[in-house]
Amino acid sequence: MTDVSGAPADVLHTLFHSDQGGHEQVVLCQDRASGLKAVIALHSTALGPALGGTRFYPYATEAEAVADALNLARGMSYKNAMAGLDHGGGKAVIIGDPDTIKTEALLLAYGRFVASLGGRYVTACDVGTYVADMDVVARECRWTTGRSPENGGAGDSSVLTAFGVYQGMRASAQHLWGDPSLRGRTVGIAGVGKVGHHLVEHLLAEGARVVITDVRREAVERIAAKHPSVGVVADTERLIELDGLDIYAPCALGGALSDDSVPVLTAKIVCGAANNQLAHPGVEKDLADRGILYAPDYVVNAGGVIQVADELHGFDFDRCKAKAAKIFDTTLAIFARAKADGIPPAAAADRIAEQRMHEAAQARGW
Repeated sequence: MTDVSGAPADVLHTLFHSDQGGHEQVVLCQDRASGLKAVIALHSTALGPALGGTRFYPYATEAEAVADALNLARGMSYKNAMAGLDHGGGKAVIIGDPDTIKTEALLLAYGRFVASLGGRYVTACDVGTYVADMDVVARECRWTTGRSPENGGAGDSSVLTAFGVYQGMRASAQHLWGDPSLRGRTVGIAGVGKVGHHLVEHLLAEGARVVITDVRREAVERIAAKHPSVGVVADTERLIELDGLDIYAPCALGGALSDDSVPVLTAKIVCGAANNQLAHPGVEKDLADRGILYAPDYVVNAGGVIQVADELHGFDFDRCKAKAAKIFDTTLAIFARAKADGIPPAAAADRIAEQRMHEAAQARGW
């Protein structure tokens, strides 16, 4: 079913009518010469210009791309609010396989579309885009972060993303076991790419046991060659059912926590870098009912956005790392709020973020 514009009706319903909608602006971008097809979604600018990365992914349909942009943008509003940033939430997706269609001309065309928003949206890296890509985008758009140090940027934001997830794990351990130490704990990581491989380093340095899986063989082999003590399993299904697993860290794409995975999950804590880990509303309650402590994804993976936001003001790594370290305290505060309100941690985080956005909107007279 489509509306008169030809857009799938379910996408328009999400945008205008559902609880997952409420977005301020959605821009559909096309440049036939370069092959660019992109969606830029701005969920909220109550706290300031929308900030969020650019995902480059071969979506099966344009409707799927729009839906993902909407969900990711909304998540960025909550992430930026909980990170204490003066930024709203936005996200862009470029449709296509980056290994086959990504070109300089396409990235420059994309940069022109972002620039046309006049600073309402600040972009950065995400799945399928890298520092070198942001350097190209920045040639057409000054509202670009995640650039290389040589081009006035902060470089790879995955370093602080992993550090923040590590702090979230420590806070989760403190809440559940009364001790933030991860020494001797078994942590399963699904996805050891840009963020996951840095997370492995933090965990091994503290004395944790690490087991990994990834759909890309080369990513697993890189870790195994450097750290022979790291365990490897064939896939995520085997990882989440592993005996003795203390913490599960989804660090790939979203939807990792679903009606299929939650019932067989052996870990007592879920804390990972992936966005939109909850496959649908209600999964957070399923986790709580099973006694599994869930550290809200957009809270613990905020180290990267803290870094790229700082780039707009003259990047300082030590300052950013100090801000990312506060994810430990923020995560503990969410668990305390969840306990006090009798709700899952994901709902508690949402309430805190929504309150900050609401107060900011009121202060602006919106």
